[in-house]
Amino acid sequence: MKYVLAIDQGTTSTRAILFDEALAPVASAQEEFPQVFPKSGWVEHDPADLWATTAGTCREVVERAGIRGTDIVSIGITNQRETTIVWHRGTGKPIYNAIVWQDRRTADYCKSLRDDGHADMFADRTGLLVDPYFSSTKLKWILDNIDGARDMARRGELLFGTVDTYLIWKLTGGKVHATDATNAARTMLYDIRKGCWSRTICDLFDIPVQMLPEVKDSADDFGMCREDLFGQSIPICGVAGDQQAATIGQACFSPGMMKSTYGTGCFALLNTGDTPVRSNNRLLTTIAYQLDGKPTYALEGSIFIAGAVVQWLRDGLKIIREASETQPLAEQADDTQSVILVPAFTGLGAPYWNPECRGAVFGLTRNSGPNELAKAALESVGYQTRDLLDAMRADWRGDDSSGVLRVDGGMSASNWAMQFLADITGAPVDRPEVLETTALGVAWLAGMKIGAMPAQDEFAKQWALQRQFKPTMAEDARSQKYADWRRAVDCTLGY
Repeated sequence: MKYVLAIDQGTTSTRAILFDEALAPVASAQEEFPQVFPKSGWVEHDPADLWATTAGTCREVVERAGIRGTDIVSIGITNQRETTIVWHRGTGKPIYNAIVWQDRRTADYCKSLRDDGHADMFADRTGLLVDPYFSSTKLKWILDNIDGARDMARRGELLFGTVDTYLIWKLTGGKVHATDATNAARTMLYDIRKGCWSRTICDLFDIPVQMLPEVKDSADDFGMCREDLFGQSIPICGVAGDQQAATIGQACFSPGMMKSTYGTGCFALLNTGDTPVRSNNRLLTTIAYQLDGKPTYALEGSIFIAGAVVQWLRDGLKIIREASETQPLAEQADDTQSVILVPAFTGLGAPYWNPECRGAVFGLTRNSGPNELAKAALESVGYQTRDLLDAMRADWRGDDSSGVLRVDGGMSASNWAMQFLADITGAPVDRPEVLETTALGVAWLAGMKIGAMPAQDEFAKQWALQRQFKPTMAEDARSQKYADWRRAVDCTLGY
């Protein structure tokens, strides 16, 4: 039996999952790492933690499976996107912490870019809105604020990368500086139509192009990992940003197919085929995947806080010890109360894109308690998803006859949350047999590239439904609840 190793480097933890030749997960290992919050709205990671948890979980999963490195035929990497790292070309040492996608420190600079009339240029070239979310302004901040950084970058001494690029560099012993098109498309530096780094944007930010990685297909040759890690060199053949990897794992290969992943944030993607669709509803135009040099595009809506709202219940309010406790609490909530939580802890993502607003709770009474807050937390994810789907349907002019939403990620395991999602969107919600679709997607890319996994059509046929949630809420109740949500968002934005 041969195996593919999928590395899933996320925002709060790193996982390694082994898949067999039938694309069944056979073993996994996971390790959390600290979050760094230097100031309000700032979020960082120590790159050493990202590498240590990657190397550690990879070794652990091999031990758990009872196999040898020679049994692994390919490695795939999927990663938290937009998170920005700059390191020395010679030593590999980062010059600053990784600035995480959630970080809002460049909000004022992004506002100045919009005020100066650059928004349309960025949208045309990158498909993105001008927002601190993306990598480019984080990279500029590092070059502006670390002594000597820009001069070193101009001399070719510094390298930039998103987390995938950094891990490829570390895994190959500094031999490969590369990324894939899906990660490049999230930097706000990459021209998604021309398929290259935009010199216009690099010049605007004074970012030396030589510090940017080579951009490859999602299934491509990303070099060989160091022999000392597994006892032999193994090819790295698949790379995709986490949400694009989940789109692949959900087999959303046809235009009109939609998926939504519930991790720290929530990210919904709608496949638009070979056409990049410009959104009129503040969604993002991005690359879903790129194979054989041909990009497939998508509309994407991003929610900053999804699973993280449950972490807040656990770590902030301390009303739960485990995420699984939220469902029984929500089931016991007082239905006569209408408590609404707007989890804008780091601003609001699509379709509002307001980095300045902060979270709020509405409708509290003397009887409100942990049950009602747990229910409101889970409902907030459903409400935000409907915001995204309504915007997507307004932008998309293609055929979407099914209207089905495929879901994955940690929160999708909650029957209560998924039923509410179906109820508030008024559409069926399909949960697959394999919930680890992010790792599955990149495992397929890595295995397919070397001929160890089935071709795209056959892979799509293997997608299996575990459960479908159908809407049962009355239309008048759905309309009233969603209207209450929109009113709460308006109040939050206006505060």
